[in-house]
Amino acid sequence: MSRIGRKPIVIPAGVEVTVNGQNVTVKGPKGTLNSNIHPMITAKVENGEVVVTRPNDEKEARSLHGLTRTNIQNMVEGVTHGFKKELEIQGVGYRAAKQGKDLVMNLGFSHQVVMPEPEGITIEVPDPLKIVINGIDKQRVGQFAAEVREKRPPEPYKGKGIRYVGEYVAHKEGKAGKGAK
Repeated sequence: MSRIGRKPIVIPAGVEVTVNGQNVTVKGPKGTLNSNIHPMITAKVENGEVVVTRPNDEKEARSLHGLTRTNIQNMVEGVTHGFKKELEIQGVGYRAAKQGKDLVMNLGFSHQVVMPEPEGITIEVPDPLKIVINGIDKQRVGQFAAEVREKRPPEPYKGKGIRYVGEYVAHKEGKAGKGAK
């Protein structure tokens, strides 16, 4: 049995989980999330817990078991606490600002990079060198943070670009000078 898959998901107070066939709906104080689970996997709400089971020990069933349980756990976590990704900008003249619902970034290009705020996600810019992305869906928050980082990933020579807070960027040594041998 999968160690992760067989752990029941405890439903905290104020959260309502309904399983209707293959559709799982989680309602909480921060919002509502829906997800369809694979037909091979079954989920049930029992005694204030969600229990995920699989029909057999085939490889596909084993891999889907833990994945489904983790996805439902992330839905419960999202509607209670939410998820947050923090990005930092490094580089001379690089900065970000919020204009209405758009994230506007100056990243050393001849133009500004404008990214609209997706539905279900909020963007905060506490200072020009920091971007905070919040939401209840872990996958969408992480995907949007990756798309923002992709606009100017950190380069290895000077470290300029957009990186996650706490991300380590390995620095490379540049070309050797003319006289160095």
